[in-house]
Amino acid sequence: MNLRNTILTALFSTLISLVPLQADESKQKPRIAASTFSLYDIAKNIAGDSAEVFMIMPFGVDAHSYEPSPKQMAKISKSSLVLYSGAGLEPWIDGFEFKNRAVDISGFVNLRELSDNHHKHAQHHLGHGVDPHYWQDPQNMILASTQITKELISLFPKNRDIYIKNRDTYIEMLKNLGSSYEAKLKECKLDTIIVNHNAFSYLAKRYNFHTEALSGLSPEAEPSAKDMIKLIKFIKEHKVKVIFFEKFANEKTIRAIAKESNVSADVLQPLGNITADEAEKNLGYEDIMKLNLQKISTALECK
Repeated sequence: MNLRNTILTALFSTLISLVPLQADESKQKPRIAASTFSLYDIAKNIAGDSAEVFMIMPFGVDAHSYEPSPKQMAKISKSSLVLYSGAGLEPWIDGFEFKNRAVDISGFVNLRELSDNHHKHAQHHLGHGVDPHYWQDPQNMILASTQITKELISLFPKNRDIYIKNRDTYIEMLKNLGSSYEAKLKECKLDTIIVNHNAFSYLAKRYNFHTEALSGLSPEAEPSAKDMIKLIKFIKEHKVKVIFFEKFANEKTIRAIAKESNVSADVLQPLGNITADEAEKNLGYEDIMKLNLQKISTALECK
């Protein structure tokens, strides 16, 4: 009898303890998962306080090589909406069963096909013939923002007015950002930036400059001695003064090239993800794109 009472007491205590949790769960905001920083920035700004927007990758992790943990997979599957970049950037998506709405944003933007010299890198790493770094073009960010707003309205129609207002504010920011790039990169002495990773072709195409990359689309791709020699020759011939690397890649090679070429090396942010330090400073897409613009315009010796 004592054992029975003990079991009943334990069950009752468990039930009582679950009641407030269930009440809390009903008050919980819907979750929206975003696979890259640019999509996270859009969703966070448009959803505002109506949802808990989280980024699938931890800050400081490279978007190309990230694999979610089982715990992270569970969090993703419980989300009301999953926004992923597409164009082959997230191989872990293949075969993943989404319980709720999942949207491949690459289907709503203008994608660029890869040039032949970068195609083999993409086939090896991404298995697609398109460049996945479309968020570097503010025009694509406008298209992505428009689609994400539609998705949010469809899921939470009562917040329609808030989402439209927030979308308009965000798109206005993107338009102003585009105008800043146009104005600042209009008259430049040089026309090519040197980067370790080919993540800036959308930006270059939009604002009429070129990129010369040490590796292909993956920052982990190992450049050959031939690639390094070719780049050093290019730097010297074109009187380049600064070359760029990113926080998520091994910077030793680019620093060695900078030393050999007697030029400086600086960070350029491709915005697939941001560092923990940038997140702590609460830097958004606009802030980082403006920092990039300052560095690019200096490198290209613009007026």
